[in-house]
Amino acid sequence: MMLNFGKLLCLPSTVNVVIFVSLALVAGGKLAASSAPSNRSAPAVPAVIVFGDSIVDPGNNNGMKTIVKCNFPPYGRDFMGGKPTGRFCNGIVPSDILVEAFGVKQYLPAYLDPSLKLEDLLTGVSFASGASGYDPLTSKLASVLSLSDQLNLFKEYVNKIKSGAGEEKALNIVTNSLYIVVCGSDDIANTYYTTPFRKGEYDIPAYTDLMVSSASSFFQELYGLGARKIGVLGLPPIGCVPSQRTLDGGLARACSEPANQAATLFNSKLSSEMDSLNRKLPGCNLVYMDIYSPLVSIIQNPSQHGFEVVDRGCCGTGNIEVSVLCNRLDDFKSCKDDTKYVFWDSYHPTEKAYKILTKQVISQYADKLLRDH
Repeated sequence: MMLNFGKLLCLPSTVNVVIFVSLALVAGGKLAASSAPSNRSAPAVPAVIVFGDSIVDPGNNNGMKTIVKCNFPPYGRDFMGGKPTGRFCNGIVPSDILVEAFGVKQYLPAYLDPSLKLEDLLTGVSFASGASGYDPLTSKLASVLSLSDQLNLFKEYVNKIKSGAGEEKALNIVTNSLYIVVCGSDDIANTYYTTPFRKGEYDIPAYTDLMVSSASSFFQELYGLGARKIGVLGLPPIGCVPSQRTLDGGLARACSEPANQAATLFNSKLSSEMDSLNRKLPGCNLVYMDIYSPLVSIIQNPSQHGFEVVDRGCCGTGNIEVSVLCNRLDDFKSCKDDTKYVFWDSYHPTEKAYKILTKQVISQYADKLLRDH
């Protein structure tokens, strides 16, 4: 996501709102809706393949010439002994929770990680890039991978597994894997509300139409490449992340209603379009996953989940710090106990929040995601 950081506003700052937290929500597949057993037999799916933004980017932006990255402290302070890998969190992110719940592996790696081996590729990777969006302009402004770029990398990935494991195994992976898409928050929070490039040409109804049209094209192209089980996360309450409260919430740091209304409108249109595609595409299983309601519930009832702070992130002051603005210099100001915070930085949830959201949503979507059509 790109944030309106005062004078840095124009800089495409990462972070697809915390929202997508929900991604992890599907993590559980036909495994029990409770935590998965330690001694699993065969995984629920051969691989998990992820596209989208910073909520599920485990480090693809690390080597790019962009300010939208986080491969430095205090990011990752609770990950593998304090390792900043490029995940926009204090610990693991939804894509990691997902693959572990399905019994596939412990962490979902970034496709652009130079240390990946064939066995890593065969069980899935993430092509997600922090600050990407459905609107092609969003990724251009942030100098990150667009969804089109991510699809091109997926094609490259398929060729690699064909060469390394053979055509038959590659076909099984492509056809039977679970695909997850987490995107759209940066379009509204950054491209629309932070820059002048879309606002003059589109009102929110028209802009959300543009987003849905782009999303639909992406889903159809992914289907054309062999994907069948595709879970798509809706937008979260964008206006309630700390940065949006800072920029548009007034002295009371209230949620930004315009941003939340835009997210709600987009979600409604996206869900309808996915229903239409399911009727149109033979064998396609597109599943819309709501993360808006679960996150709002946590924000409105934090104590029920063991949280104390909902309107600020743990990093620094918690008001605006995210990506390069959340760095070593902020470490001494950061909260000591991030388990009391819903948000790690001004856009992304903490590992604890991700895990709670996953638990809440898994029972709702696991069976739908793994259903054969």
